[in-house]
Amino acid sequence: MTGLDAIKDVQTVTAGGEPVATYIAGVQVRRTRTHQDERGELCEVYDPAWGFTAEPMVYAYQAMIRPGMAKGWILHEQQDDRLFISFGTAKVVLYDAREGSETRGMLNEVYLGERDRGIVVIPRGVWHAVENVGSGDLYYLNLPTKAYNHASPDKYRLPLDTDQIPYRFEGRRGW
Repeated sequence: MTGLDAIKDVQTVTAGGEPVATYIAGVQVRRTRTHQDERGELCEVYDPAWGFTAEPMVYAYQAMIRPGMAKGWILHEQQDDRLFISFGTAKVVLYDAREGSETRGMLNEVYLGERDRGIVVIPRGVWHAVENVGSGDLYYLNLPTKAYNHASPDKYRLPLDTDQIPYRFEGRRGW
């Protein structure tokens, strides 16, 4: 033993590299592969043939977050978000405040980036925020299940430092 008040690490992935975390009900994460050759690289963003989500693709947009910044907290009542992290390093934080949900009160942190790209489905009613935890700009695509309604946006916001969600965005320096 160390003789100090050391904390032992807990398992976060299987021997095959799959996360052991339990996700909020309805949250899905699909890691994607980036294919490289001498010409460059290609990464599939979304394919209905994956059977990943039954909702059709109806709208898409790209967003960018500068280093050290975060966007959120956001909630939708009528749509699911499908975020694909394409460039940079993101921490997607999710909080389930849905009445009647078996995972009510659960928090998730999902890390995705250009070295481990993927798409995360965020069900309607789940609060979410995206933080750039990398050193460069973060770019992601959103493929929501409903097109944006400019006259009446399906978007509800809380400040990042709200007391209504038990999570704090603070600069981490590692350990």
